Amino acid sequence: MKPLAGHRIAVLGGMADRPLARMLASLGAELGGPIEGASFVIDDLGRANVAEAIPEAAVHVSVTPFGSDGPRSDWRGGELVASAMGGTLRVTGEPGRSPVKEAGDACTFHADMVAAAGAMAAHYARGTHGKGQHVDVSIQQVAFSRNVNGVLVWQFDRRKLHRVGGALAYGKATVRAIWTLADGWCFHSLMTGRLGAPANQALSDWMDEVGVTNPLRGTDWLNYNRSTLPAETRAEWEAAIAAFFATRTKAEIATEGRRRGINSCVVNEPADVLADPHLATRGFLDTPSGLPERFAVLREGAPAEAPAVHTGERPGPLSGVRVLDFAWALVGSITTKTLGDLGADVVKVETRTRPDLSRLDVQVSASQVGNLDDKPWFAHLNSSKRSLSLNMKAPGAREILDPLIDWADVVVENFSPGTMAKLGLDYDSLAARNPGIVMVSGSVYGQTGPLAQEWGVDGTGGALSGRTFLTGHADGDPVIPGAVPYGDVIVPFVMAANVAAALQHRRDSGRGCHIDAAMYEICVQQMRDYLAAAKRGERPQRAGNADPAIFFQDVFAAAGEDRWVAISLFDEADRAKLEAITGPDIARWCAAREDHAIAAELQAAGIAAGVVQDAEDLIERDPQLADRAALVTLDHPLLGPFGHIATPLRLSRDRVAPFRAPAMGEHALEIARSMCGLSPERVQAMRESGVFE
Repeated sequence: MKPLAGHRIAVLGGMADRPLARMLASLGAELGGPIEGASFVIDDLGRANVAEAIPEAAVHVSVTPFGSDGPRSDWRGGELVASAMGGTLRVTGEPGRSPVKEAGDACTFHADMVAAAGAMAAHYARGTHGKGQHVDVSIQQVAFSRNVNGVLVWQFDRRKLHRVGGALAYGKATVRAIWTLADGWCFHSLMTGRLGAPANQALSDWMDEVGVTNPLRGTDWLNYNRSTLPAETRAEWEAAIAAFFATRTKAEIATEGRRRGINSCVVNEPADVLADPHLATRGFLDTPSGLPERFAVLREGAPAEAPAVHTGERPGPLSGVRVLDFAWALVGSITTKTLGDLGADVVKVETRTRPDLSRLDVQVSASQVGNLDDKPWFAHLNSSKRSLSLNMKAPGAREILDPLIDWADVVVENFSPGTMAKLGLDYDSLAARNPGIVMVSGSVYGQTGPLAQEWGVDGTGGALSGRTFLTGHADGDPVIPGAVPYGDVIVPFVMAANVAAALQHRRDSGRGCHIDAAMYEICVQQMRDYLAAAKRGERPQRAGNADPAIFFQDVFAAAGEDRWVAISLFDEADRAKLEAITGPDIARWCAAREDHAIAAELQAAGIAAGVVQDAEDLIERDPQLADRAALVTLDHPLLGPFGHIATPLRLSRDRVAPFRAPAMGEHALEIARSMCGLSPERVQAMRESGVFE
């Protein structure tokens, strides 16, 4: 299925080799040719720097370091500077050492996936009102959008998150995630609640069998909460886990660890990725170049009459689109947040019997254990949705679900593959009832292949794809961006882009489809250049802040505690301009000056430079993020008004208006009556029998 077949994309600047171009080509679009007559125009120049007029019906997409508008739209930048100014660089690296960039062009890739979602939303809107528009994406703002934890703990507790090496920073807790093996490294973290309990117990059992010291023994994992575990207890546990992993090999983690279900995976090198039998089974690398091309697998539905196009009451390019949301955790929640923020009507199905982790995790002082409605993390991830609390296993649940399946244009889920089938809610079952439905499934490994039934988390995608192995200083161990997820935030935009493209395609064909988006594969797409190097026989290694495609770049200490600036030079002329200001000792010059002053002076001279910003800088001091309304204030009934991270794109024609996240089951009775057509008496009976738990 190629939903963009017949559409041509004019490519300007350096976009021909960018992930956005590959993404649109994977959907069937033709790349190249003049602006005149193009369905889409993509550029890395910014709207003001495109000399030729854009046709009114074209969707024009710009992806630049700081965006096409605003006080810093003319600042020079690249991956390192945008990462620094967006806050992701700040939290990546070892404590006590300089910040270190993620492998490859991580923030640029993320921005291109956001741009793809914006482009396809504008494409769908064009099918509604017949007009194109400009989609503007700032790499800095996209990088900022990953800083949910840091932004929230600053707003609520005035705390800052710091670099934690191979660990994850969850607001109140820092949890180690990268472990040294006998012959490499693995990713593993203890998870909270029912989700993590079996895996945590499996690790404890394995430690007992091996005979190492095991302070985890006897833990009630169903009641374990990573955010509230005492620090001294965590330190004791992590020392024991480190001693255990040091005795294991990569092969043992990949085989015995997987068999036991301990939720661990090996930190792969690029050559390991090329040889992965799971990717081979899914045909992911079966391309002429042997490098990845697709971003998702689309299975087209049977021919059907094109569904009616609904008129929505909310603004946005996806106004009128109806979404039934079975999603949870970050991947699914951000997908439906994106669709909802862009105007879709989203009904979130959730349950008190197994609440989303983001309703449980206590990360700030304003939240309490046991209260499902006072978590700002959940509030951020679930803006622009209504909540239907529903025990899907309860008798009578289908009286609610079946009318909603008939109502929906889109179903979103990210359970373990096979879960929806057990509930009678897999694509084939849904399409039998609603032939035009578009279903998107997000998972770590995809819906097919030998690892499909395995589960994982954000760090799994990074470890498997080679991202983790290649992130860090050349003389150190691999590190991860400890407070900012990656796979969990790029996959949603791939999902949203495919949904919008499929909906517009359905208008012409009448066919729905199933979209299979695998985090592992999408992370591998980001590592494509390293896979190409491995295919040439090279063995890529960690390189700190260097990049073979950039003349020179690094991070330099500025005056003050843990203050840094990032500088990128693209040619010898840039070096001459820089040394005319700093002299030959760049580090010494920077160390004597304030970071914001350094960035302003160098940018005024035409040099790409930026402060390695923390949460306070981002929220309180950055005029470009403020101009782009990167934070949207929404009033929460328990938490009060606070800044929610906006879906990071700008549309020139279809304005958006997100609204606050719902309380658990806030709209359940209204949905049962008004959308499912149930009588007040029946709704009350279902309420008393626990259907709405």
